Amino acid sequence: MHDTARRRRIRGPRRLATQVLATQLALTAGVLLLAAALFLAPLSDNLDDQAMRRALAIAQTTAAEPGMADQLLASKPTRNNPVQRDAERIRRATGAEYIVIMDERGVRWSHTEAHRIGSHVSTDPEPALSGAEWMGIDHGTLGQTARGKVPLRDENGRVIGAVSVGIAYESVQDRLVGAVPGILAYAGGALAVGALAAYALSRRLQRRTHDLAFSDISALLDEREAMLHGIREGVVALDKNARIRLVNDEAQRLLGLTPAVTGRPLDEALPPGRTTDILAGRVTGDDLLAVAGSRVLVLNRMPTADGGAVATLRDRTELERLGRELDSTRGLIDALRAQDHEHANRMHTLLGLLELGLTDEAVDYITEAVGGHRATAEQVTGHIHDPLLAALLVGKATVAAERGVELNLAGSLPDEVVDPTGLVTIVGNLIDNALDAAVGSAEPEVEVEVDADGRAVHLRIADSGAGVPYDQREKIFTEGYSTKRLPAHGAKRGIGLPLVRRLAERQGGKVTVDDRPGGGAEFTVYLPEALREAA
Repeated sequence: MHDTARRRRIRGPRRLATQVLATQLALTAGVLLLAAALFLAPLSDNLDDQAMRRALAIAQTTAAEPGMADQLLASKPTRNNPVQRDAERIRRATGAEYIVIMDERGVRWSHTEAHRIGSHVSTDPEPALSGAEWMGIDHGTLGQTARGKVPLRDENGRVIGAVSVGIAYESVQDRLVGAVPGILAYAGGALAVGALAAYALSRRLQRRTHDLAFSDISALLDEREAMLHGIREGVVALDKNARIRLVNDEAQRLLGLTPAVTGRPLDEALPPGRTTDILAGRVTGDDLLAVAGSRVLVLNRMPTADGGAVATLRDRTELERLGRELDSTRGLIDALRAQDHEHANRMHTLLGLLELGLTDEAVDYITEAVGGHRATAEQVTGHIHDPLLAALLVGKATVAAERGVELNLAGSLPDEVVDPTGLVTIVGNLIDNALDAAVGSAEPEVEVEVDADGRAVHLRIADSGAGVPYDQREKIFTEGYSTKRLPAHGAKRGIGLPLVRRLAERQGGKVTVDDRPGGGAEFTVYLPEALREAA
């Protein structure tokens, strides 16, 4: 169905392979014609030059023949004079069209046609009779010929005549025409090789482009660009050398990249970490979790046929936040349910005291119940002046009380926090983990200590749980790794601690885990620039 739809879509334009084949054939034929023209154009001139030089050489040889000048002076221009006999002998030996020997008046002493002996030559003999040698293409009684003329001198060097030798010009043309078939044969062979190469190239392009036309390829590229930069999912394409070929707008936003990273190696464009390892294929799997900055990402990587890969990134920060809020909501619902039960018990107790007329005892009982909650809030706000963190600790104290865990707070923090939201995320995640670990221990307890030192903030959150084994103290900060079972709503674990470390490192700080004195785990967070400078 897909192939049928594609054919229906592209039946109009010419296929890319066909256009390439036609273009290659046209280029090959044009190059061959140009080469043939460039070869043939000087060939005719070269052949003419060779013929003229040959005629001139024969004329020079004839003029230098021993006794030729004496015979011209001693004989008369008759058909059987010795000059005619020697000239014909040389003509037959050299293959010349004619050899004309003339006296200083231009009267022929020899000629191929004997009846012309004794008559004046038909072309101007003046250059040779003046003592100069001449060669060229001329037209005479025997037609157009390549000619050479030299003076004929006696033993004293005096010019007494001239020798004119002609080579039929048609013979030069015949040589040229005879060379054309060979030239055409070579050109035809080259054209055939070029056609085969062009056909092979077009077939390869046809396979690689799925027989698409140029217009379809352009349309597909436009559609791809619109799709890649329009979807709300990050896409990163890598070549076989792990260089970034493509990164769309959403991937740039999620990874904090710029378009300039295209063409750079992946390990240079991204910092070391789980995200880089997943994109590079060093960590494999489906729907892998990673933390990039303050974002929780889900990554999938698909290899391509050329050895590269395409990776997709989905932002699950909000989903993870909602999942944690759901966990917190469930905890609060359980706490409220327990509070409702406790409230009913207290109301029944209060009602009984009033019915018995024990008014003073009823007042003391109400004062004690309300004062416990008020004391907790006053204790928190007396130490923590940042409203967000104070509200978080009050809520966590309530949850801890309902879960049967004692939450102890120490230290103080001024209202000068640079990133309150990040600090709340760090403390909230660590307290949640500490509460989960402390529940079920012999004496459930969570210790929260907050200290400010100049602009630095030191956090210590300890629990009375089972602690963290030494061999897992680095693994727990890896995205996707968790020692807890999945919650009922199915959200993936292994995000909180990696997010805590990433937020701390983003502020130049660090997170460490150690054993708590007396048993349990102790997390320490150091944030060197968490507070604003004092006014």
